[in-house]
Amino acid sequence: MKYFDCVVVGGGMVGAASALTLAQLGLRVALIEQFEPKPYSSEQNLDLRVSAISLASQYLLEQVGAWSQVTQWRTCPYKRLGVWEQAYSYTEFNADDIEQQQLGHIVENRLIQLALWQKIKTEGNIELFCPYNLTALSQEESQANLLLKNIESSAEVGISSKLVIAADGANSQVRKIAEIGITSWDYQQSAMLINVKTSEPQQDITWQQFFPTGPVAFLPLSRKPFTEQEAFTQHNTEQGEASLVWYHQRDEIKRLSSLSNQQLQQEIMNFFPKRLGTIEVINRGAFPLTRRHANSYQNKRILLLGDAAHTINPMAGQGVNLGFKDVKALQTVIANAISDGECWHNVDVLGRYEEMRRKDNLLMMTTMDALYHSFSHPSPLVKTLRNVSLLAINKVPFISNTIKNKALAYACGI
Repeated sequence: MKYFDCVVVGGGMVGAASALTLAQLGLRVALIEQFEPKPYSSEQNLDLRVSAISLASQYLLEQVGAWSQVTQWRTCPYKRLGVWEQAYSYTEFNADDIEQQQLGHIVENRLIQLALWQKIKTEGNIELFCPYNLTALSQEESQANLLLKNIESSAEVGISSKLVIAADGANSQVRKIAEIGITSWDYQQSAMLINVKTSEPQQDITWQQFFPTGPVAFLPLSRKPFTEQEAFTQHNTEQGEASLVWYHQRDEIKRLSSLSNQQLQQEIMNFFPKRLGTIEVINRGAFPLTRRHANSYQNKRILLLGDAAHTINPMAGQGVNLGFKDVKALQTVIANAISDGECWHNVDVLGRYEEMRRKDNLLMMTTMDALYHSFSHPSPLVKTLRNVSLLAINKVPFISNTIKNKALAYACGI
């Protein structure tokens, strides 16, 4: 039996980051994951799964020493965010308005995970169990006991820990074992991710236009690393790359998924706004939209982080950013307990993590739901009101300088 202070189940972005932040506190950490991320090569195609990394998430990745590696590979900073339904209601958020150099970066999920794993492999306080599955989990008064199975050899190993962190995704096995229920519903929509080459050069803006059937979005991508200044000042005429997100009813996304790249390209040109320019489809995939929120983030010595605790409508790209906020909150709770001479793994101390995070997560989830339902409402009156509201946000000085900029700073995590 091996003994640890913390066991993290799930080595994705949130799980890997939590392992590093707890190891930085001097805790002995075990990280359990089935699959190691594939090595990076500059010749690889851009992945479909990307995230809009907020400034707060960037700071966390800098703290654990992973961000510099991400920027050496490839990342695309963006300075502006455009939102509209009707052309007259176009509203733009700019990093200059909150005195920042950029609003965030569009980064492939795999590269964030890989950069975190590189740091994990040099961290003496972390032992990596990969490729392993969790096969059993039980709790005693002072510890949790886990049984792991090697996927390749079928060898079993038992470990125990003062804390178990479930970072194993939306269908969390740990959450199910702990019998923590969820509140969930299905949006009856899917999202299609489409990587394209564009006739436009590298851009510093991400935008989203709303339709009754769901929004369409543009996220700039880059195959090479840029400093923010280079990205925002260059005037090359080379083709750019981008990730398009197309939200629609499931039957329509299923139909679009069945088309050839050439046929899909024509559908995009017919439906997306003209500002997209001409494009060439490179890759695509689709997934259903669901909302889940755990009824509790804690069962004794088990804590839920990231998608294991909450999945959100991806419309504003806040999913992984909420997960990284969970990571930072847990590190803060444990660091404060250690500093104050408390038993950091006391279940009441661990309960402070949920107190810090539940309200904020619920606020973001509720806001995204309200936006989703508002823009899908067919009433002409509601449509007029939401477009006038967008126009006011952009044109009325008081609203623009207070509500708009505060909302932007909150979304950036600052």
